[in-house]
Amino acid sequence: MGIEKLKKERVKDFLNYCTKHRAELDDSYLYGEEFENFEPNEKNPTYILMDDAEKIIGAASLVIDDYYRSGKKARFRIFHTETGNASDYKELLQAVSKHAEGMDSVFVFIPLTNKALLNMVESLNFKLWRYSFLLVKESISEYPIELPEDYSIRPLIPGKDEAVWCEIRNECFAKLPGSETPMTEEIIRDRMTGSDYLEDGALILYHQDRAIGIVQGLDDEYDNAPIMCIGPLAIIPEYQGRGLGRTLLRASINYAKQHGYTRTILCVDGKNERAKTLYLHEGYKDVHSDVAYTFDLKQRNK
Repeated sequence: MGIEKLKKERVKDFLNYCTKHRAELDDSYLYGEEFENFEPNEKNPTYILMDDAEKIIGAASLVIDDYYRSGKKARFRIFHTETGNASDYKELLQAVSKHAEGMDSVFVFIPLTNKALLNMVESLNFKLWRYSFLLVKESISEYPIELPEDYSIRPLIPGKDEAVWCEIRNECFAKLPGSETPMTEEIIRDRMTGSDYLEDGALILYHQDRAIGIVQGLDDEYDNAPIMCIGPLAIIPEYQGRGLGRTLLRASINYAKQHGYTRTILCVDGKNERAKTLYLHEGYKDVHSDVAYTFDLKQRNK
């Protein structure tokens, strides 16, 4: 039994392992086109644990894309073993974290129902960071949208509105844990080429000629069926408290309905009480809860 860096010829076995254990884990990076086209490289450093028959019985893989690198926090795609042994987890952590040079920490989301893994990461000196809640709205229908005078909602225009989008998003999320790293225009443009991108699904709210809010709908799946994911949703501080967030949310739900979706999904940070209250009032149901733990990389050699 041993740990080795994932080679291309074993990628299919790695993906099968991830799929096998997906229900036990945060599956944000364990499905879809990006997952199916996964390649181990500097942005996806990956190690596997094998038994004596060279069957994969554990895996640790990090996501270190441009956004996570700019925030100096790497995210686990998967951190799991079938052995449940602390020594195996520790060796996987040490192996994969060597590829996070220049990063301050690595973090992992774990379902609150997976008590064994929660206890394991705590034993490895991971520290509790934040909670995240997944909310779903079933059987959506269109809303009448009524905007105050001089307000309008228009789709983001690629090649023109990326700077405006970043400015609003970064101002609104600057102090929200997990989202405080600023987005760049380049990151926004890159995400427009993703398989989940929906044309005209990114909406900007204007007051006269001033952009004051954003919302985006993305193609997603939940319970093995199509769903539209909504996020981010943001209104700049001086315009908050006027019902404009609710209006933008409903505009995005309308977009989903008009494009053949029957339900929508979104994620909200545990500290964003205002947003969660809005979503619950709009008919969303809390279907899943995760807790994020971080590991200070200065500890990796201890």
